[in-house]
Amino acid sequence: MTVLDLYEVEAFGAGLPFRGNPAAVVPLDAFLPDTALQAIAAANNLAETAYLVPGGRVGHYALRWFTPTVEVPLCGHATLAAAFVIMTILAPELPSVTFDSASGLLAVTRSGDVLTLDFPANRREAMPVPAALTAALGAAPVECWRSGHFLMAVFERAGDVAALDPDFRALAKVGEVIATAPGDEPGVDFVSRFFAPSAGIDEDPVTGSAHCSLTPYWAERLARRRLEARQISARGGFLSVEDRGGRVAISGQCRLYLDGHIHI
Repeated sequence: MTVLDLYEVEAFGAGLPFRGNPAAVVPLDAFLPDTALQAIAAANNLAETAYLVPGGRVGHYALRWFTPTVEVPLCGHATLAAAFVIMTILAPELPSVTFDSASGLLAVTRSGDVLTLDFPANRREAMPVPAALTAALGAAPVECWRSGHFLMAVFERAGDVAALDPDFRALAKVGEVIATAPGDEPGVDFVSRFFAPSAGIDEDPVTGSAHCSLTPYWAERLARRRLEARQISARGGFLSVEDRGGRVAISGQCRLYLDGHIHI
């Protein structure tokens, strides 16, 4: 029998219980076979399970992310959660960590209880609104963009995004979709929701990687580099973002929800 440590961390929840996006973090000495990594992620049944392996230098780790059904090339909240586990439990003396991932080197720094991701920015290209997208969302966005592997649907009001009730079976045929609109309350520049039924996640509570597309868009539209964002899922999430040209900074807080062991 193999026994592995497991930490479940709520990321981007402003340090509040039952907010933000829960991620499982599993430290390993070396990566297990992919079938085992996927099976553990399916058993965890969270949006992402992150696996980290020491990289041979202090503060360097290899990092991979799995949904319950597939491995993904980039995940923000699980990266934040993995950095939180390292810098508060495994190696609390570290002020920063660097992950080697499928999306290149990803740095995470700490300032008090705030962690900041340094992620690549996604370019975007305007496109006509696909009829299939409108039908699957049940509402027509005013703009549509292709950004990375996401479709970004822009709505006029935050209430329009909050009211979306997608047909997830239909949306799975469209792809991974970000719905966004300007914020409608003080201190919130823009809001979003994220749907990825094609990756086994109907709606993700808080999606760091989506803000690689959202940040450049809203920074240009609002003519400000630093912005405050809310993801208006049922759990809700809070992110501070900054457009750094080819990179984006995505900041938030984490909270340990549980720790335990996996027996396989």
